Amino acid sequence: MTTGTGSPVWHPFTQHGLQPEMLPIASAEGAWLVMSDGRRILDGIASWWVVTHGHCHPRIVRAIEDQARRLDQVIFAGFTHEPAETLARGLIDVAPAGLAHVFFSDSGSTSVEVALKMALGYWRNIGEQRQRIVALEHGYHGDTVGGMSVGARGVFSAAYEPLLFDVVRIPFPAAGREQATIDAFDAACAAAPVAALILEPLILGAGGMLIYETSVLRELKRVAAAHGALLIADEVMTGWGRTGKLFACDKAGVSPDILCLAKGITGGSLPLAATLCTSPIFEAHRSTDRAKTFFHSSSYTANPIACAAAVANLEVWWSEPVAERIAMLAAAHTERLAPFRADARFANVRQLGAIAALDLEVPETGYLASVGPRLMQLFIDRGVLLRPLGNTIYVMPPYCITPAELDLVYSAIAAAPDALAREAP
Repeated sequence: MTTGTGSPVWHPFTQHGLQPEMLPIASAEGAWLVMSDGRRILDGIASWWVVTHGHCHPRIVRAIEDQARRLDQVIFAGFTHEPAETLARGLIDVAPAGLAHVFFSDSGSTSVEVALKMALGYWRNIGEQRQRIVALEHGYHGDTVGGMSVGARGVFSAAYEPLLFDVVRIPFPAAGREQATIDAFDAACAAAPVAALILEPLILGAGGMLIYETSVLRELKRVAAAHGALLIADEVMTGWGRTGKLFACDKAGVSPDILCLAKGITGGSLPLAATLCTSPIFEAHRSTDRAKTFFHSSSYTANPIACAAAVANLEVWWSEPVAERIAMLAAAHTERLAPFRADARFANVRQLGAIAALDLEVPETGYLASVGPRLMQLFIDRGVLLRPLGNTIYVMPPYCITPAELDLVYSAIAAAPDALAREAP
């Protein structure tokens, strides 16, 4: 297998000038990845936050195999199929109250693009001129043009700035500064009509695993409703149990107008996304006027095999003790994080449900901090996959991880400062 400079593959979020060799993975099971030479790596980040129940879950694998034998793909404009219908009903059943329609796409980024287009199409179709989008500081909503526009600006998007549209940004509701965020949103809505507020509920992922209170989310929803603005909840990362509830909005008792789902929707087996919305948004697009059609699609919209995997994922949630596993994982995080709170080499030790994070105290901070790749290599050398966000180390494993396996993760983190010190010239 060619994995280095001779390979034609261009890898995501990878600087090939600094990382010429890729790690070849041959198989996976449970919480483990197996390299082509037989070495095992414990997946401490659920392979970019997508794997929930474990790699190659038998029920999901069977569903994929069975569906592939019956129907692999069909155009979804003017056609439908049982896996998509079953999945849509299942998603509505488990989603926050008020969401009534499901639009399928194929990634978290496209689910956000769909959400933004739904919001703007809604206002246009009902005859109101609302085009302003408000976004939360430090947010990340994907790498397509709309996702970059509403996400934090910086090195990720600098080269593409001419393509991006302007949004109104409100400050992150850090501890002690929550009211400033609420007031800023209220002021933005009062200044001119707002189409929608988009945010990651309760925790910002790529922005640094930044956590805020449920009360803030409730207040932002209240302000949005008071001004007639829509609330878009980007639960691409936070959904499917990561925060301790099925969806982060559930923890706050909030029902968004639009909900973005992806990553864990298939248990991490196949790419699929869904954007859920309320009936008024759907009805604003339903008309005998073809000009009011919702103009969005991809060739593989609602792919039957991916939908079958997602239906199987829902079945795992109801037939296995997934909630109990998440609760046990959360408790295990809490126990293992305790020593780090008294360790001066680490700061801002934090947790939300099945997500744990802490910052390594180093002079250089932020996503591009050189310590990030060095830490990742140290962890790989210890047989653990962790991919720090600069100096921020986070742990987000599949729910099947055992206490002994989790010990391997935290042992690797505890050993990191001394290992870095030994590297120093």
